[in-house]
Amino acid sequence: MIPSAEKSQPAWTRWITARRLRAHALILALCLWGVCAVDFATPGLFDRAGNIKFQDFIQFPISARLITQHRAQHLYNDEVLNDQIRTIAGRDTHVFLRYFYGPQVALAFVPLARLSFLTQAAIWMALSLLMYFVCIHLLWKSCPALRAHRRLVAICAIAYPPLFHFFVRGQISAPILLCFTLAFLAFEKDRPWLAGIALGFLVFKPQFLIAIPLVLLLAQSWAAFAGLVISAASQLAFALIYFGSSVMRSYFVTLLHSAGQPATTELSLSPIQMHSLRSFFVLLIPWPTAVLIAYIVSAIAAIAIATAIWKSSSSLAIRFSALILAAVLVNPHIYVYDLIALIPALLLLSNFAVENADTPSIALLGPMLYLGFVLPLFGPLASWTHLQLSVPVFAALLWLLWRISRTPHETPGHKLASTESLVV
Repeated sequence: MIPSAEKSQPAWTRWITARRLRAHALILALCLWGVCAVDFATPGLFDRAGNIKFQDFIQFPISARLITQHRAQHLYNDEVLNDQIRTIAGRDTHVFLRYFYGPQVALAFVPLARLSFLTQAAIWMALSLLMYFVCIHLLWKSCPALRAHRRLVAICAIAYPPLFHFFVRGQISAPILLCFTLAFLAFEKDRPWLAGIALGFLVFKPQFLIAIPLVLLLAQSWAAFAGLVISAASQLAFALIYFGSSVMRSYFVTLLHSAGQPATTELSLSPIQMHSLRSFFVLLIPWPTAVLIAYIVSAIAAIAIATAIWKSSSSLAIRFSALILAAVLVNPHIYVYDLIALIPALLLLSNFAVENADTPSIALLGPMLYLGFVLPLFGPLASWTHLQLSVPVFAALLWLLWRISRTPHETPGHKLASTESLVV
């Protein structure tokens, strides 16, 4: 995302300059947010295309209202949810949503339950944007080589395609970025236990916790792994105590059904909106059994590579970025808006690239980060090409980090201390 110094770089990578990146990001931001402004300029609940504004968010006010009405047993009833959507819309719509989140997620929106849907959505999106930019600021402060690129980082943050998608859809992606940001800051301060606790909060989107605990376990990062398990278990235990076993049983049945038969719970356009190994093979291979085998094999490979990197003596920027990339690649249902999770990796690796600009083996990192930043925008092209280009780039980035980890490139301030670093 941020250019390396031009000297000593191969000629074919010198086109990635700060000036060009700034121009590309400005054009991208103006296009994305110009479209958003025009689309949302209509008064009322519906946008110019006839869709409900912040459409994906509508499930949370409805679920919160069910809780306030002591009807939590209906949280996972699709008919109840979609009847409520029609009530809010005041007419029949093409919207069909299913609630896949834990009941504790809906509980967070209970304080807003008496407000109108659009008011609740506006409040949530304001809080989400605040989380997003605070996280970027905290990460940027940990990247000394990016201090001189403050404006460029800010423009890129605004232009990042997943930000646009999470905003217009009203998604709850910002807490994912918050969990990863807090985890990185805890690792940076040599607090692996706290880092694990932060990562454990990702259980509200449990598909993010497929690769991460396995990497920490295989790398024998016991403090972080214990913190993650305790954090995730505590959140689920709270939900069980508060809502009761019947509600939690419905949640796990819904979750397991989605995991076991994903095609039955996804919309027709879902594969082109997702950016993981599984969606990559779904688009590429027409046979479900072959897709499953390819996904399992590639997921194991991604976890193994991330584990090797995590156990290496490389800088925290390299190790933590590898952990995030593995979490994204192995995640079977990661939509474009949840790629906000990649923000720490993009910033940390950009900082690493600038700090090691004179190292020939780092030359590929800049172009790969550029592609990783922009390619999620072109996901819909996969409906014609059957090739989700972002996924090979994420996999190549993980592979490149493994190669870098085999050669020491230590940078100040990003190395774990104490005995934990000997294991991690």
